[in-house]
Amino acid sequence: MKTECCINRENVDAVERDLIPEEDIVDISEIFKLLGDPSRMRIVAALRIKELCVGDLSALMEISMSGVSHQLRLLKKSHIVKTRREGKMVYYALDDEHIEEMIDVALLHIKHKIR
Repeated sequence: MKTECCINRENVDAVERDLIPEEDIVDISEIFKLLGDPSRMRIVAALRIKELCVGDLSALMEISMSGVSHQLRLLKKSHIVKTRREGKMVYYALDDEHIEEMIDVALLHIKHKIR
């Protein structure tokens, strides 16, 4: 059975002109994929509050230090977290305010949906 469709060429052309470039779509999808993992999201949520080291995060998350380190490597590679070295200690924090803003907007969204 053939389905008929109506296409508004003006709308399609307008959206095509302003559509996010494909390479950016891929990068954005990767960020959401990383933040879609509950363990990584818990780490990001903790770092939203305070800069922490692997040991602190391990205790907080109740995950092995190697498990936390693995998640942090993925987050750092995508510029979601950054590091600061103090002597032998390495501290992790959110890379910039945009990550915190994304979390804030997501929280607003879920609270809006609950009402």
